[in-house]
Amino acid sequence: MTTIPHTIAALDVPLADVAQQVACDVLRKARAATNSPSDALAYSLDLFLVTHPKAPVSADPDYPGFADWVAQQQKKNDDARRAR
Repeated sequence: MTTIPHTIAALDVPLADVAQQVACDVLRKARAATNSPSDALAYSLDLFLVTHPKAPVSADPDYPGFADWVAQQQKKNDDARRAR
């Protein structure tokens, strides 16, 4: 027989925990449903990041100039598409 909590507060779960659980469920279902190995890997990595929010990830200061280089490449791509 299960015991009944004395108050509704005993059943409360922080909203952040619920949101994380929903995100994990969505990612697991998407990973299970895909036929693409690269998509499955992406879902697995996303799941890791959701469950380990303090995992070290790279940021712009880690790669100085990279964001500018990407912006230049995107501009070149846009210009080439417009030239057609």
